[in-house]
Amino acid sequence: MPLDQRARDRIAQALGPDAADGLQTPYSLLCRREAGAFQRAAKEGDDLLVACTQESRLFLELSAETEGAPSLNERPIRFVNIRETAGWSKDAKTAPMSVVPKIAALIAAAQLPEPDPVPTVSYRSAGRVLVIGAAEPAQRAAAMLEGKLEVSLLLTAGGGALPQVRALAVHTGHVTSIAGWLGAFEVQWQSGNPIDADVCTRCNACIAACPEQAIDFSYQIDLAKCTAHRDCVRVCDIAGAIDFARTPQHFSEAFDLVLDLQATPYLSQPRPPQGYFRPGADERKLVDAVLQLRELTGEFEKPKFFQYKSKLCAHSRNERVGCDACVEVCSARAIRSDVGASGGIIVEPALCVGCGACTTVCPSGALAYATPTAAHQGRRMRTLLQTYQRAGGVSASGAAALLVHSQGAGTRWLNELGRAASVDAGTRGVPARVLPMDVWHTASVGLDLWLAAFAYGASQVWLLLTDEEAPEYRDALAEQAAVANALMRGMGYEGERVCLFAVRDARDFAEIDAALRAPPAPAIARAAAFAVQADKRGTLDLAIDHLFAQAPRPAQEIALPAASPFGSLAVDADKCTMCLACVGACPASALADNPDAPQLRFIEKNCVQCGLCASTCPEHAITLAPRLWLADEGRARKQMRVLNEGQPYRCVRCHKPFGTLRAVEAMLGRLASHAMFQGAAAERLKMCGDCRVIDIYTDPNEVKITDL
Repeated sequence: MPLDQRARDRIAQALGPDAADGLQTPYSLLCRREAGAFQRAAKEGDDLLVACTQESRLFLELSAETEGAPSLNERPIRFVNIRETAGWSKDAKTAPMSVVPKIAALIAAAQLPEPDPVPTVSYRSAGRVLVIGAAEPAQRAAAMLEGKLEVSLLLTAGGGALPQVRALAVHTGHVTSIAGWLGAFEVQWQSGNPIDADVCTRCNACIAACPEQAIDFSYQIDLAKCTAHRDCVRVCDIAGAIDFARTPQHFSEAFDLVLDLQATPYLSQPRPPQGYFRPGADERKLVDAVLQLRELTGEFEKPKFFQYKSKLCAHSRNERVGCDACVEVCSARAIRSDVGASGGIIVEPALCVGCGACTTVCPSGALAYATPTAAHQGRRMRTLLQTYQRAGGVSASGAAALLVHSQGAGTRWLNELGRAASVDAGTRGVPARVLPMDVWHTASVGLDLWLAAFAYGASQVWLLLTDEEAPEYRDALAEQAAVANALMRGMGYEGERVCLFAVRDARDFAEIDAALRAPPAPAIARAAAFAVQADKRGTLDLAIDHLFAQAPRPAQEIALPAASPFGSLAVDADKCTMCLACVGACPASALADNPDAPQLRFIEKNCVQCGLCASTCPEHAITLAPRLWLADEGRARKQMRVLNEGQPYRCVRCHKPFGTLRAVEAMLGRLASHAMFQGAAAERLKMCGDCRVIDIYTDPNEVKITDL
């Protein structure tokens, strides 16, 4: 890579004095010819960062073999890729100094402390696997699994042939339910075939006796061919495996693993549970599945990817459903509604695959991503952008674009793009101003971090989507991107600030290479210094306040798409009876009453647009109005205002107000024809609670407790 002394000096200056020593000696073949230099550095015991990911395995082995070097437990070695993502781009060839700020930013971010550890989810598998499918492919898969796993077969279709030797447990029927995860699957199936495969001795007498050839070596009867001769029943008299009068039988059994070879797998969600494989008819995928299955015995752990705060959840109240964005977006079906007593959601950690899409669409912050946290990702973003700016990146290449990509397929795509740029004159590679930031899953980074990136000085945020992202995730990210772009445009930051780039195969290669060359949009005049908060709403408020303060042409009101976590409420005063049921339903304390007057009050900043108030209102008088209200320099949305107020209704006995005129009149109208509310009882409906009790007690015609 073109890193001369001037470039190294610039990087050292951007990183600070502690980095200067490690950047003075250039290495051209550190991993091979100059490996001794790495070993000398490893023995010193200082923090060690290797700017190469290609040979990470070799460096780890060298460290372990170097006498006097600390163990990896005592001093872990970190790796960062500056070659494919920076040094091999066309920018580096034509203007070497243009990539220096980017290299400095990548090195600075790689030196940040590791994220805090998170709780883990445990699995235990004894290796009991159920193979579901037709006889021949199921047996072929079973042969590859035998010796490592305890295999059972569930044959879902006739045809094919079972071996004469009964080496495996064989069941027949069609699947009615598969639930669970690695080490804890519960599979249910129903068998309606006259031959009981478990009782059948495979003597083949029924096959020889059947005149219609409706029975083959799968030991199941093709009922479409059978004409009820029942010769098979007679020859099976001793074993008794054939019974045409048998009612369909239901079975349920526990397995640790499931290999589903059906053309249409039972579980079709984009992210199936861990331990469930569905290669279909693809032989390559079948081999991959078998290789993975053979290793799935023992105990396993994965991170618990999320944190859930039920008090913030806006899913449901009083058996009314409001926001269900997380339930709808989860492609692993790990989230379900719990409308009952808890009034929230249930997230099954064993099913969660860590996509983070639920945290991205959650408007209240009740669901937060934990591996790593938003605060840690915020530190990475701020370090990348601040170091890039400090090293002169804005003047050299323009304001930075943050490219968010997955650690798996996204990293592979960028590496291939860099490698192609090193040899192909037509490929430009990753531009000098594009700062890649790898995450566990692209969908885990959402509106709060995007806006924080703009506040830190990013001109654009680009999301690289691969086949790892389910359709639900792409749709959710597109909706959130529309909100972000509307916010930025409303404050005068023109252009598409958040863009999604989708790559599926090699045909998209040139298109993505061209898309990354988009010119920079004007960045914010003064970068923010705030830290991303653990509270999503807190980060959103900090970012919006800073962006508004620096905005070139801010509007007083910005209309937003329906997926917005910000907005107001429109109350139809002609319908509203001021019953205030909406106040009790609001999970965000955005709605409030007034103890001194019949008023419905509202703090717009608190509203998460969950819709619980609208679904709870018995009069259907409330409508959501997604927007960002920036009147009075943004202070208006933080202040309480009155949405509706009514005339008080005064007690006919003591004249104390106890409700609203409209609410009491509506109640009187609805109960006017009720037999229990006639005469004196109807008059008591016009009294406050105290007077109602007094009137009942003093009425000579009323039966008292003392009279009983």
